[in-house]
Amino acid sequence: QVQLVESGGGLVQAGGPLRLSCAASGITFSSYDMAWYGQAPGKQRDLVAAISRGGTINYADSVKGRFTISRDNAKNTLYLEMNSLKPEDTATYYCYAALPDTTIYFWGQGTQVTVSS
Repeated sequence: QVQLVESGGGLVQAGGPLRLSCAASGITFSSYDMAWYGQAPGKQRDLVAAISRGGTINYADSVKGRFTISRDNAKNTLYLEMNSLKPEDTATYYCYAALPDTTIYFWGQGTQVTVSS
């Protein structure tokens, strides 16, 4: 059974840091492209940051220079370091795993991040 379990969300003041983790099980983690998506209330789910199985990284323009995505294949874990948080970063953050060149993908259950002004 595949599980992507996010943790690390919470309430933080604007300007503060937060670190999200996504623990994967039931998949060969190192074979998957991984990503974080964010969904604010009433809005669509958007890509925040992605890291391929080969280590290629992409960020949404809104988080460049503030967020850092990384992965630890030995621990089957994806991370998102969030710095200089803004109220507009408030969203539910979802972990996403996709097996390249297939239609196989999985979502985590999400973790809430709330940034107060």
